[in-house]
Amino acid sequence: MSQQQRSRGLADQVVVVIGASSGMGFETARRVRAEGGQVVMVGRNEERLERAAAQLKPLSSAAFDATDTDRVRAFFRDLPHPVDHVLSTAGAPSYAPLAEMDVDRTGRHFGERLAMTLSIAKYGRDKVRPGGTLLFIGGTGGRRPGVGLTAIAALTAALPALTANLALELAPVRVNLIAAGFVDTPLSATLLGSHLDERREELRATLPIRRVVGPGDVAELALHLMRNEALTGATYDIDGGQQLL
Repeated sequence: MSQQQRSRGLADQVVVVIGASSGMGFETARRVRAEGGQVVMVGRNEERLERAAAQLKPLSSAAFDATDTDRVRAFFRDLPHPVDHVLSTAGAPSYAPLAEMDVDRTGRHFGERLAMTLSIAKYGRDKVRPGGTLLFIGGTGGRRPGVGLTAIAALTAALPALTANLALELAPVRVNLIAAGFVDTPLSATLLGSHLDERREELRATLPIRRVVGPGDVAELALHLMRNEALTGATYDIDGGQQLL
């Protein structure tokens, strides 16, 4: 991609968004479309995906669980055209104190998350144009030890290392990771339930930015990482300064 191509943003580029039905994925897809780019939307829930696709008019959409390696392989194999970028927001955090932990379930969750990242990298690489991006969403929640954070802390540590190594293996395709703190999404609402408003108020009062991070903030960072060809192998935090507290 030339400097001239970068200067016009994502116009005429194709972005695959895995986890496009809502939240950060949907907002990123929406902004790509607003810049004149095309999107391929992937989501686990077919009904939600259809509603999202009706708003954005993507090139195509596909409903499947991204933890299913065979489905990921078939999806990329059957794409009829190369793409410029792939963004994956798929995956949810897992919190449980050791005393209450279902070890088998937690192990499956951890393994599935790593395998999903690897399968997107392995089977997506041949569809991404040189200089394009594989971009993953992780988190910052497990960087400080705490009760109930054992599994998420291990995953939080693993993803940056995985990203750095993939950037070397997949070059000249670029690989980056966004490590998000609390983001006000439907997933956050599901996880927090009746405590959502309390958490929002706490963050507004304590974060250095004095507001809650939203899907648009993450989407803007994602688009920047897609545009800037000098960025690969790194982890980019977006948490409103939460880690400073």
